[in-house]
Amino acid sequence: MRWLTVSGLMLIAMQALADIVVTNQTIRPGDVISAEDLVIKSVTIPGTVEVPEDLIGQEARIALYPGRPIRFGDVGPPAIVDRNQLVTLVYRQNGLRIVTEGRALGRGAEGDVIRVMNLTSRATLSGRVNADGTIKMH
Repeated sequence: MRWLTVSGLMLIAMQALADIVVTNQTIRPGDVISAEDLVIKSVTIPGTVEVPEDLIGQEARIALYPGRPIRFGDVGPPAIVDRNQLVTLVYRQNGLRIVTEGRALGRGAEGDVIRVMNLTSRATLSGRVNADGTIKMH
């Protein structure tokens, strides 16, 4: 019983010494976060970012306000494809490869599934964003 009390106190002491990362200015959704935008605040809030390196180069998904905690879901990889951007649609299966032009109906980072419109057929489809900005059709 005494061991539990001591380890519990150690855990509380460790939490009291933790820091979180906050912004020093308002960051709008879609802005990429740089090191100059971040400061360390001495407070513990579970589920928030504690290391600046986890945020640098990420894109804000929501507005981030100065001094407020940043959660991991508030940021993500920068978008490669923007809404209304012309994109290349690629379909591959069993040795068949079809390439056509489309228009992105949403924004997306590498690996995101977005809706696109095939400009030839006007059909709305879904596809995964590749690192080069092409869309791999399902």
